[in-house]
Amino acid sequence: MNMEFITKKLDFSNQTITEMKLNSKNFYNLIKKRRSVRDFKKQNIDFDVIKNAILAAGTAPNGANLQPWHFVIIKNRSIKKGVFTDEELIKNTNMLTSKPLVYVCNVEEESAAIGNALSREVEAYAKADGSGCVIVSAAIEAEISQLTYQEEKTEFLTTLGLEEAGLNKLIRTGYSLLNLITFFTAGPKEARAWTLKKDSTAPQGAGKIHSDFERGFIRAETISYKDYIANGGENGAKEAGKLRVEGADYLIKDGDVLHFRFNV
Repeated sequence: MNMEFITKKLDFSNQTITEMKLNSKNFYNLIKKRRSVRDFKKQNIDFDVIKNAILAAGTAPNGANLQPWHFVIIKNRSIKKGVFTDEELIKNTNMLTSKPLVYVCNVEEESAAIGNALSREVEAYAKADGSGCVIVSAAIEAEISQLTYQEEKTEFLTTLGLEEAGLNKLIRTGYSLLNLITFFTAGPKEARAWTLKKDSTAPQGAGKIHSDFERGFIRAETISYKDYIANGGENGAKEAGKLRVEGADYLIKDGDVLHFRFNV
């Protein structure tokens, strides 16, 4: 691949409007030529070229220069092959290409419920790739955003044969791919939702609220979301015998309404 390097001494002098327009246009045209390489040749690259490329990359700005770069060069082919086949190692590198993917198909309103031929192709591809796929209609989502009350939104979706908004489906799919769940805390003044990794214990959930809650965890008073709603809240659930007391080994379920007891 031929690469053209352009170097120019920094010029901090004032420029005319015409000069600024010309320079900005030239910069735009240069940026348009930039491409991310996806196909690589098998030929070896001289090690000095690699070192110079890393030196150049190391000058890139980062968050207030508080996150120093760390580069590793792997020359041994067998080691390199092992790196790219070790799923646990790849997961810890935080590579964008190793992140879960969700394909969002924007379809016409008439196809919002079951999708269309094109979205079905995407669904098949996503399934084979182990990724998520969500069908939405941007037109419908825009109309929903204009409605104020939940009753209006529900009625509008029902007339279209939809059970929920596309945004809700997208959130649920994202949570599923990331192995996340939601638990709730509810009191007289407010109710809050907390995001937690699936299969987390009650003390770990308590730690999401405050580290003292986890450190001094005693027990968790638990009501499932379904029971909480069906019985009109905490008091009704208690009267119906739906409140459970769980210990430190309890794995929090999606939708649990929790009250943590602790002592520090």
